[in-house]
Amino acid sequence: MRTRAVTAVVLAVALLGTASCADGGALPRPVGVTQSTGAGPAPTGVPASAAPAPETLRFTGRTLDGAPFSAAGLAGRPVVLWFWAPWCATCASQAWTVAEVAPAYRDTVPVIGVAGLGERQAIRDFVTEFELERVPTLDDREGAIWRRFEVVEQSTFVLIDRNGRVTYQGFLDGEAFTRRLAQLAG
Repeated sequence: MRTRAVTAVVLAVALLGTASCADGGALPRPVGVTQSTGAGPAPTGVPASAAPAPETLRFTGRTLDGAPFSAAGLAGRPVVLWFWAPWCATCASQAWTVAEVAPAYRDTVPVIGVAGLGERQAIRDFVTEFELERVPTLDDREGAIWRRFEVVEQSTFVLIDRNGRVTYQGFLDGEAFTRRLAQLAG
């Protein structure tokens, strides 16, 4: 029991801002998905799906504009979640590639930004500076989605196949992100 308490404290500290930018050496790791929440509309620009939602996509959130978001609307398609923080230099270096490439895959492989570990204005400024307005972005300053996917550092990409299985979780540079996005769309 003591080990669980220590693990929970370490995870909480990491999510509260002591986590550093990914070093590029992260390996894929499994995700423990346990939470299930209600549904809401799909994000703007991402059509709703009629497929039943796998457990992995049974979470909700809010966009940066406060609109409700339900990942269940993405069921039946591959999805990429990009966990980032506004002060992260690695995230900034990836943002241009995400902003350029993700909109082309909007209908086949939605890329959803999951912003955390920062203040609302800093998150909004990051989106504006890196022209990420066409990439649906969730405001996860509370860290609920980060905890759900056990993300402890940014930048982290979570690739989910059309069956709802996490096929990769970790760091991706721009070239690897682009290649994997094309493979998921394939």
